Amino acid sequence: MPQTPHLERHFSASDTVRDVIIGMADGLTVPFALAAGLSSAAAATHLIITGGLAEIAAGAIAMGMGGYLAARSDAEHYAAERRREYHEVAATPAAESAEVRGILQSYGLTAEESTPIVTALERRPDGWVDFMMRFELGLERPNPRRALASAATIGGAYIVGGLVPLAPYMLLPAASSALVVSAAVTLTVLGIFGFVKAGFTSSPRLRSAVQSMLLGGLAAAAAFLLARLV
Repeated sequence: MPQTPHLERHFSASDTVRDVIIGMADGLTVPFALAAGLSSAAAATHLIITGGLAEIAAGAIAMGMGGYLAARSDAEHYAAERRREYHEVAATPAAESAEVRGILQSYGLTAEESTPIVTALERRPDGWVDFMMRFELGLERPNPRRALASAATIGGAYIVGGLVPLAPYMLLPAASSALVVSAAVTLTVLGIFGFVKAGFTSSPRLRSAVQSMLLGGLAAAAAFLLARLV
């Protein structure tokens, strides 16, 4: 009897996708809110553009630096934990072997079934440490180039996102008209962004699109009203 092949469809968002989402989400929202606030304060168009570009530059650098430091911290933490595991394997092998048995038995293996696996790992210190890093600590080996790539990706995505709400101010002479166009364009892009993002995170697409639009709209409304009150 012919059988239908079993196809497993799993998606795990890559580090690059996560960085793009982080940078783009903030890039669309923060400059949009700033431009709306300055428009409410009746600032001249050239001042809104200057302030927006300054914010995009500062935001991209800050976000990129945050991504770099986070990735570096992950790499340093992994290296420190790996050194500790090598020390424990060498200094207290019996305790580490007992931990391996406990991990295997937590997956349903019996003590008898766990013994040959433990014995095999005891003969392979590198594999033993790899096993403990993955199954005891839940740590994956980080990409050594992750820090710079993360900084560039987050910063670049922030710049691209930030230029969307600022573009109407560059093209239209009146700040009031630019604000209306900026709001329409930015909210549309936020909706598209949320819709596309849901495809990578397995979230409901419509809900993700609406959430992105609401968050961006609320941030801009808050900045607009604050500037009016001041």
